[in-house]
Amino acid sequence: MNKLKLIYKFSFALAITLLLSQCGSKERSVSDEEGIIEFSANAVDEKHPLFGLAPNSATLLYKKEKFAMEMTSMGMFKTTIIGNTKAKTVTQTVKFLDIKQACIENEKDIIADNLNFPIKIEETDETKEIIGLKSHKIKVTMANNPSVTFDAWYTKELGMPECNSLNPYALVKGVLLDYRVKKMGLEMHFMAKSMKKVEVPENSFEVPSNMKLVDKEEMAKVFSN
Repeated sequence: MNKLKLIYKFSFALAITLLLSQCGSKERSVSDEEGIIEFSANAVDEKHPLFGLAPNSATLLYKKEKFAMEMTSMGMFKTTIIGNTKAKTVTQTVKFLDIKQACIENEKDIIADNLNFPIKIEETDETKEIIGLKSHKIKVTMANNPSVTFDAWYTKELGMPECNSLNPYALVKGVLLDYRVKKMGLEMHFMAKSMKKVEVPENSFEVPSNMKLVDKEEMAKVFSN
């Protein structure tokens, strides 16, 4: 009987150990390169005609080589930037009243877009904690206007060293947490406020079937109007 009890206790302990190891491995796989980051968002140029319509928050969903930045203005105008660093595509979707459009850019288009926000990056040794992550400071200078400089911050703790390969910060090997960037002529400042290490559904990075595919010029008209 004592022998049976010993076998039972050993089997139970082994089962618990296996269960905990499986749970731990699942959590690590999710936390490394998958989750959601909430950002505050602000337009940089107060004189820009779209300044008053700019969103004040943004949600970044990321999953290894895929990301989607969602922004909403006035509770009605919703735009999402969907990127795939493996496929080298960036898609912008817009949903406003009866307008439901999507524009897919390939690598050539992306390179041309990035030329509208040419920057020079200088690494520093300064670090601080942002949303619980060790973050590294970089000094950024506008290449076409050296008098304009600002600081940006990124983390290496989420992996994904090539996550910026589709934006002007391609030299930065980590996830940006405090930075500025321009899209459709509007320069925005994003600052990370919170993070959730959760699984992100694959359809978060897909263009909804009800979206009309348009070219870059037609998409630009939505913002200019």
